[in-house]
Amino acid sequence: MKKKRIVLGFFVVAIIGGAWFGYSEYNRKVRDLANVRAQVTMQANELIAAFEQNEVTANAKYLDKIIAVKGIVKKVEEDERGYISFILGDEGSMSSVRCSMDSVHVKDIVHVKDGADVTIKGACTGFNADELLGSDVILNRCVIED
Repeated sequence: MKKKRIVLGFFVVAIIGGAWFGYSEYNRKVRDLANVRAQVTMQANELIAAFEQNEVTANAKYLDKIIAVKGIVKKVEEDERGYISFILGDEGSMSSVRCSMDSVHVKDIVHVKDGADVTIKGACTGFNADELLGSDVILNRCVIED
């Protein structure tokens, strides 16, 4: 009888623990990168070159890291839902760093126009290689670095 109580108690604790973990993960908020220190700081052209030269090595170094990228804004894009992306890189190059801006910080990005020299911090989420249209390094949840 005592073994049954111990087993039953274990299952009750496991169910309560699992429910608490599920609830906390479901309600977890994404970290605001404005208050997070960049793990890597570099020029946009350097980041693009690293991925174009060796994607596997660059993925190991930069993927899922918070990166502060300094460069010239080639273009500011706004999609049909109002999300804004900055395209950083050289005007003469088809390759770029695409920075999807965090919608919480829209007020900080209104003043940035094409041709501006900026530092943008974001989470590196990948690389799209395309020899015809140019390659893109993707940063998400980006904020303007002061």
